[in-house]
Amino acid sequence: QVQVVESGGGLVQAGGSLRLSCVASGNIFRITVMGWYRQAPGKQRELVATITSGGSTNYADSVKGRFTISRDNAKNTVYLQMNSLKPEDTAVYYCNTITTRTGYWGQGTQVTVSS
Repeated sequence: QVQVVESGGGLVQAGGSLRLSCVASGNIFRITVMGWYRQAPGKQRELVATITSGGSTNYADSVKGRFTISRDNAKNTVYLQMNSLKPEDTAVYYCNTITTRTGYWGQGTQVTVSS
């Protein structure tokens, strides 16, 4: 059984910051890529940021310079530091964990940015 659990979401004013965390646990084979996606009401799920086991990162243009992804390989944990938040960042944020065998999604954590 594999569990992917996000935490750290909440309500914040525009310009504020939040830090999301995601822990993957259970019978996980080798993790390659961990990442964050988000889905706003009425919109498709979209990539926010990903990071490989070697530390290579990829960001959506909309979050570059504001969000930072990092990970602790020993703890199977990925973080998303979100600064200068905007109302358009409001969404459910999902953690994605990809192993050499398959991928897993978390249940999501709500981030709401008020104007």
